[in-house]
Amino acid sequence: MADRLGYLLKHVLAQLTEAQATALEPYGVTGRDLAVLSAIVAGEPLSQLEVAARLRVDRTSIGDLLDGLEERGLVERRRSTEDRRRNVVVLTPQGESTFASAEEVRLKVEEEFLAPLAVPDRFRDELRLLLGE
Repeated sequence: MADRLGYLLKHVLAQLTEAQATALEPYGVTGRDLAVLSAIVAGEPLSQLEVAARLRVDRTSIGDLLDGLEERGLVERRRSTEDRRRNVVVLTPQGESTFASAEEVRLKVEEEFLAPLAVPDRFRDELRLLLGE
């Protein structure tokens, strides 16, 4: 199985997911939660559907994720100041603080995870770019 890329990627993802889950636990967020917060914090305010599109998840899933984040006081749904017919999702001050701390930890976990690769940092950046396409 060691020659099957899909198998190898699946197991690497499982290991990284577990390491991130452990590191993020003190912040009360999961990797999925952090991805949602990241989508919201990046740029102009987005509607719930725009957040779903950015993350490539269905509208039911994003609704459930946002409900959980809202219950924990990390996000709010507000009427857009640009268009009163539109609602947007924004981070609360607690959400901004949690995001900043958790994102720092996530990046540290990724760097530690990639550390055994004896390659220059530019390769790691290129790997991220290739996987993001």
